[in-house]
Amino acid sequence: MQAPDFWDDQEAAAKTSAEYSRLKKRLEEFEDLEARLADLETTEELVREGLAAGMVDDDLLHELVSGIDALEGELTRGEERRFFSGRFDEGGAVLTIHPGAGGTESQDWAEMLLRMYLRWFERRGFKVEINEAQEGDEAGIKSATVTVEGENAYGLLQSEKGVHRLVRLSPFDSANRRHTSFVGVEVSPLVSDDVEVEIDEKDLRIDTYRSSGAGGQHVNKTSSAVRITHFPTGIVVSCQNERSQIQNRAVAMRILKGRLLELEERKRAEELARERGEQMAVDFGSQIRSYVLHPYQMVKDLRTNYEVGNAQAVLDGDLDGFVHAYLAWRAGGAQPVKK
Repeated sequence: MQAPDFWDDQEAAAKTSAEYSRLKKRLEEFEDLEARLADLETTEELVREGLAAGMVDDDLLHELVSGIDALEGELTRGEERRFFSGRFDEGGAVLTIHPGAGGTESQDWAEMLLRMYLRWFERRGFKVEINEAQEGDEAGIKSATVTVEGENAYGLLQSEKGVHRLVRLSPFDSANRRHTSFVGVEVSPLVSDDVEVEIDEKDLRIDTYRSSGAGGQHVNKTSSAVRITHFPTGIVVSCQNERSQIQNRAVAMRILKGRLLELEERKRAEELARERGEQMAVDFGSQIRSYVLHPYQMVKDLRTNYEVGNAQAVLDGDLDGFVHAYLAWRAGGAQPVKK
């Protein structure tokens, strides 16, 4: 970066600067962990001396316990980084939510999942943009597409691909009966504009329509929203968040690129699994997690067997345990215990 001609190639220079910033941040985080560990060791020594003298400083003991808990959480996040080896794992992601059969029940469940993910993204400090959200007829949403930018966003969201099942007493059933609802979640990489993906314009149908989302009078009164259908794969992407049709089309094409790349990666994984004689469930149709709100509370991942009794906390965005358990399971780690 100190070379006189560093900025002659601005695109390459920008990538190098971004990599420098990422590595500098990682080193600073490591140095911070070292300093916090040293402080905790000093605090532990003081607590032991107090215990040996028959005196317990409650404030000091609380400081030690809470400090260890916080440090363990940071170390768990740091450990996640070793699980990311895919081409796009370190970059952003596109999250798409589709209700299954069941009308209002499933559409309401889709909106609950969207809220869960938005809260988790906020906890992680990710930059989020809702590109498209189609409201349900009575409640909930018919679909939603969200772009997520942040370190390892795509790698982390690998744990969420698949069908999510909800069991609860229905708020829409006058008889207050128990209902089961299903929602599909798809995740694809958020690729940069310079990533080449072969797309034939003849394979596309581009429709425009009036946005039903936020954005002011201009968005709602003009046909600025864009929906693109890719005939060979059947993939449909939409964007209605931008103010102009041109901007929405550009974002929708970027999302389509990511979906096509993810499809290729999935086909490659299936082929490798067949060659190794493995049975590998990589399709979106596989049920991955159950959320039970009645007659008891529990959220359980059916791949890792990781489970949590506080379902409401999970729906409020406490997903780190499930994500970490999945990453360890995928890497061949030990089975996690329930929380």
